[in-house]
Amino acid sequence: MQKQRYRTLNTFLREKHGTKVIKLSIDGGFTCPNRDGRISSKGCLFCSERGSGDFTFSDEHYITKQLSMATGLLSVKWGNATKYIAYFQAFTNTYAPLEELKQKYEEALAFPGVVGLAIATRPDCLTDEIIAYLGELSTRTHLWVELGLQTIHEPTAKLINRGYSLDIFYTVVQKLATYSIETVVHLILGLPHETKSDMLASARYLCHLPLQGIKLHMLHILDNSPLGHYYEAHPFPLLTEEEYIALLGDIITLLPPDFVIHRLTGDGPKEHLIGPLWTKNKRHVLNGITRYLNKHDIYQGKYLNKY
Repeated sequence: MQKQRYRTLNTFLREKHGTKVIKLSIDGGFTCPNRDGRISSKGCLFCSERGSGDFTFSDEHYITKQLSMATGLLSVKWGNATKYIAYFQAFTNTYAPLEELKQKYEEALAFPGVVGLAIATRPDCLTDEIIAYLGELSTRTHLWVELGLQTIHEPTAKLINRGYSLDIFYTVVQKLATYSIETVVHLILGLPHETKSDMLASARYLCHLPLQGIKLHMLHILDNSPLGHYYEAHPFPLLTEEEYIALLGDIITLLPPDFVIHRLTGDGPKEHLIGPLWTKNKRHVLNGITRYLNKHDIYQGKYLNKY
């Protein structure tokens, strides 16, 4: 049997739930303080019109209806799967009054086969009251919170209009940890003007925090995002497929072995993708990652204590 070189989400969910678990992306009908004027009206530089929810159904459908539609479509691929994670993906999914959050999360949990929730949000949209509720919720279902950090470097954060500081992120991660809330952090690789050393520094920073998972994304430039306009006006080098895979290899060696790697590459809507065009073939990229890790005997945590 081929050695598993990193801890995948699929493996983690099978171990925890005893079977294949499928993540169902839904749009909870939220917005974002980086769009509604509370922080900014521009949004993050890389974010699409759908708030990173390009593969969700429209929020005009109730959550139960979205989950029903999603299970119907995925049954063609996965058959009669019986367990699901409801993934609140689009925009900022804790940016609402607590009672509204409760109603939407509980509606998702009531759907047949849903064994947990994944909630994508911003650290500046997690009040103490909401964190306490999520802590209670995590005692009765499988819950994880996803925070879109993207980079630890403040000049880049300002460029991409992230809208909060690294100190805010750090404080919220510690608060989530006090409630034993599973926390996953997003990093984007290939952000404008960041070097390999910059990206590795972001990964190393996360290795020393009370986190349980990471999502690694290649930067996608979409024509329906502010980044698309920025790239046209200020072109910058994009990582090649070979550079990206080698960088992933370096990051994997730094990550604690118990970290769950939720993603090694991402999807961008192909009809809106400006670049890098090699990301269109996700299966090819994943196969390339596997070959590279095997060739160089790379495995998760190999150099964890070296740096």
